[in-house]
Amino acid sequence: MKRAIKDIIIAVGRAVATPWRRHKQHKYATTKPTGKTWEVANDQFLSIVTQAMRNTGDTATINVKGYSMRPFLEHLRDRVVLKSVQPDELKLHDVVLAEISSGVYVLHRIIGIDSDRLTLMGDGNLRGTESCERKDVCGLAIRFLRPNGHSTDTSDSGYQRRVRLWLKLLPVRRALLFFYKLTL
Repeated sequence: MKRAIKDIIIAVGRAVATPWRRHKQHKYATTKPTGKTWEVANDQFLSIVTQAMRNTGDTATINVKGYSMRPFLEHLRDRVVLKSVQPDELKLHDVVLAEISSGVYVLHRIIGIDSDRLTLMGDGNLRGTESCERKDVCGLAIRFLRPNGHSTDTSDSGYQRRVRLWLKLLPVRRALLFFYKLTL
């Protein structure tokens, strides 16, 4: 019985979301990669990126891997521009790249600050949080890039409103993410 209800909900959700899904695919149409590509382990790659940002003070652009930042960032579709940051510059709701343990990096949002201790959570997560020290933050997200060239600055007021709304919707996030997945 539960399976039949779930199948009906999925069918209705897909039927309702199909026009929007087509528009979304067009809006964020991907481009084919050119040239050679290499696969590097995340811990090695992010360690090099972090060191380069700290040494030069430049920004770095990385591809998003994983689903924990849905719906704002999508796995293997979006890119994030990071800059090195001083620990005292961090504030609530910033998206940061942090090393939560040796060689384990996450790109998550700051949802709590207690002196030098930060609590992080992905936008697509329902419960799980991570903790780290301010000094463990490797980079601050300043811009999100889509494959079609559209970019969103994290300082944009419209983006900030969407983030605050999304954080308030935590109790119903499971249902919202379910319908979001149907539209992909």
